[in-house]
Amino acid sequence: MPKILLIEDDVAFSKMLASFLTKKGYLVSTDFNARNISRTIKETGFDLVLTDMRLPEKDGIAVLDEIKAVDRQLPVVLMTGYADVPTAVKAMKKGAFDYISKPFRQDEVLSIISRALEQKSKLRAEEKLPAKKLPETFVPGTSAESLKLHEHIQLVAPTDMSVLIRGESGTGKEVVAKTIHMLSNRSDRNFVAVDCGAIPKEIAASEFFGHLKGAFTGAIDNKTGSFVAADRGTIFLDEVGNLSYEIQVQLLRALQERKIKPIGSNETIDVDVRVLAATNENLEEAVEKGHFREDLFHRLNEFSVIVPGLCDRRQDIGIFADHFLRSANASLGRNIKGFSPEVLQLFNEYRWPGNLRELQNVIKRSVLLSRGEQITKEVLPPVLFEKGKKVIKELFNEEEERRLIVETLKQTGNNKSRAAQLLNIDRKTLYNKLKKYDLIS
Repeated sequence: MPKILLIEDDVAFSKMLASFLTKKGYLVSTDFNARNISRTIKETGFDLVLTDMRLPEKDGIAVLDEIKAVDRQLPVVLMTGYADVPTAVKAMKKGAFDYISKPFRQDEVLSIISRALEQKSKLRAEEKLPAKKLPETFVPGTSAESLKLHEHIQLVAPTDMSVLIRGESGTGKEVVAKTIHMLSNRSDRNFVAVDCGAIPKEIAASEFFGHLKGAFTGAIDNKTGSFVAADRGTIFLDEVGNLSYEIQVQLLRALQERKIKPIGSNETIDVDVRVLAATNENLEEAVEKGHFREDLFHRLNEFSVIVPGLCDRRQDIGIFADHFLRSANASLGRNIKGFSPEVLQLFNEYRWPGNLRELQNVIKRSVLLSRGEQITKEVLPPVLFEKGKKVIKELFNEEEERRLIVETLKQTGNNKSRAAQLLNIDRKTLYNKLKKYDLIS
């Protein structure tokens, strides 16, 4: 029987709601001020907290912060008046499951409670997955976006379907690919990652399919290609949109026929590989422009997994930050305990254009610089304090966009990495726009 903690200072309303929920099969405990909420949560295993936004001694945001400090996965639903809706929305960004406006219907509150408990059940089920099958870098989140991502991973992992993993740079697409592999029936075989953007066109065929000694100038020995290395396992094609058209043709043939021929050989080799591919580009647009083969796109896109950007799952920032803190402590031999409230607020307000990779780098740098038990704002990089930055994705006028790029490059002394960061785009997008506006000198 699910246990609910009801926090409401209106005694009459609290008794009425508690009685109703009890009749619906819930065990309800009541609290009128949340004065000792941290201890209450620690001592009693509640399945859900239903709290009023306005309490005599603290507001719902403060209650939420205290609850999440003890149990990040405990769903919290806020009850609010109409005037408090903006604050409730802010609370959801900080990890609240949902809010409900007073006065509310009985079926409304039952529906929200049901959904919250269902989410909690899913999270607990994920915790029971065999730890040895999950890569250490995989961090389950609690946001709706993360839950959808986890659900899709678990659905497709046991199959042999090809998966196209989409997401911005730094979102952790390779981690998703490794997780799919480790939850699959091929987990005891090789996972071979190929960075398609880093392979020169001239040697791409050799990287994929191998070659025999003497097959071409520089082939001083036999080479096993990635497909043979991944036989009966998984091959991961990272940034697959960067492959040349000629290599796309050869790759498609290998995937369709399940055979490869090393360069310089007259014999084919049977290969059994599962293909996972990743991209931060719009491949449909590349297909329309003739840059990417449509038949290869459909061959890779049997199932699509979307990895959301960090700004789209702010509810999970604290979870990811804790994970990266533990990792940084281990690698640097430190014992930093946590983050100051100011740092957590900055983390929640920053746009994170570099996504998880940027968060990880910021935390590792901060651990190295910290001298106390907590990471404080003094050791954070200056970019986290910058306010009012224009976001290039929000611009609709090309002339304005060009002007902003020029101004930003001047501001950064033509440092393109810094300019891309200030514009909240990745370096590749910036270079494409420099070409578009003829700004490459």
